[in-house]
Amino acid sequence: MWPIRAVDRQEKVIAMAEIHLDSLAHSYAPNVPDPEYALKPLDMTWEDGETYALLGPSGCGKSTMLNIISGLVEPSQGRVRFDGEDVTQRGTAERNIAQVFQVPVIYRSMTVAENLSFPLVCRKWSTARVRQRVGEVAELLGLDRFLRRPAAALTADQKQLVSLGRGLVRDDVSALLLDEPLTVIDPQLKFELRRKLKEVNHAFNITMVLVTHDQNEAMTFARNVIVMNHGEVIQQGDPQTLFENPRTEHVGYFIGSPAMNFIPAEQGPQGVHILDQQVVMPIKAPAAGSKDLKIGFRPEHVSLTPDGERIAARVMRIWFEGLDQVLELESAGVRFRARLSRWEGQVGDEVNLWVKPAALRLYQAGELVSSAADG
Repeated sequence: MWPIRAVDRQEKVIAMAEIHLDSLAHSYAPNVPDPEYALKPLDMTWEDGETYALLGPSGCGKSTMLNIISGLVEPSQGRVRFDGEDVTQRGTAERNIAQVFQVPVIYRSMTVAENLSFPLVCRKWSTARVRQRVGEVAELLGLDRFLRRPAAALTADQKQLVSLGRGLVRDDVSALLLDEPLTVIDPQLKFELRRKLKEVNHAFNITMVLVTHDQNEAMTFARNVIVMNHGEVIQQGDPQTLFENPRTEHVGYFIGSPAMNFIPAEQGPQGVHILDQQVVMPIKAPAAGSKDLKIGFRPEHVSLTPDGERIAARVMRIWFEGLDQVLELESAGVRFRARLSRWEGQVGDEVNLWVKPAALRLYQAGELVSSAADG
């Protein structure tokens, strides 16, 4: 057995917490006239035991939000509450937060077992209790074979698991905050680490918040995805809602691979149409008028049809994403994309396409205003 020295002491267990951000905002220069917000005012509640992803491009405010929750940054306005208790002025240690960063944080001179047990030894847990807890976490993360190995000798993904495990061994953690922890991981191992994170969430019912710019990571990890841009929360929802009903063009571009098609539209006698009336949504433009209209639809909702139906287009480019082929098409001088599971043509071919009517969405000035299903 790996050696652990600890002092017997009954530990008080603190339950996981619901996290509420109350009128929260932050500027890194709050005292200047008309300050620029890194995080614009918001109200948000994160439920205990749920998985969340903060998704957006670099500089959108997601790490600022995470650091405010952990106590590394004090917000320039608003409050942070855990189970209704104001913790805004409290440091990280007082909030019982575990945080995993982009670069694994390990004690290189220690073994894996000593790394995992260190937070518990500092809290004066009994030797038996430390062994039991470290064993549980190590087995869950697949580290039980490496407990005696020097942490410095591990691979990058194994080191990140040790860093994650050091936060999980504590039973008083209010939330586990993950600041782009998969960036340094080999792409082939990312799926496995996301699977382990889900197992941890299921096993310990711990609230997890992942910061990432990778929509695939966000959509495959979290039950709740928060899309951010320019310091603002643009849309929050489950992956299916964000994919099928993006509230803005930004969300439609950011979610999905390839991104959603957005094609300039006009109000016609039969409704809103695109591509010289080859696709028509049988609805009227909003009361605000018919300017700056676009119809949006996913490449996945485009399919091949017999001659004479719907959209006549020319194939301009082809590439593969997994087993699917993605076609870049041109019709009436407009380019868009289709994702097909099977097609045997080539660049330059003329094709006839059909767009699933229920998948059509109407946007005005970048905002969703209606769908074909609304009638």
